[in-house]
Amino acid sequence: MIQHVALEVREQDVAACVRFWGLLGFDRVEPPGALAARSTWVQAGATQIHLLYTEAPAVAPEGHVAVVVRDHDATLQALREAGFDPQPRTQYWGSPRAFVRSPAGHRVELMAFAPESR
Repeated sequence: MIQHVALEVREQDVAACVRFWGLLGFDRVEPPGALAARSTWVQAGATQIHLLYTEAPAVAPEGHVAVVVRDHDATLQALREAGFDPQPRTQYWGSPRAFVRSPAGHRVELMAFAPESR
């Protein structure tokens, strides 16, 4: 299990990023100690996204974070209503999935369910 992913963001994009991750089912949580001065964290279940402040974020053009969302259709609709443009993709294992960009430009895959473990 991956416990967290750290993504670089400009500090001025943090509020928009927290709202974006909230649409995917993540809630803001407090980082411990001195980490709060240089990052913002969101969490869904046991998984966290750490938003690390930097003036020049590294954003991979194709690399991405994949998230299984609770209600795929409702999540895509909420994203559209919030001004995002989720793009549906091939259902390789039968799961509806789409890609969307966060306010910081990170590519995020949204899945209705994960592929079966083998």
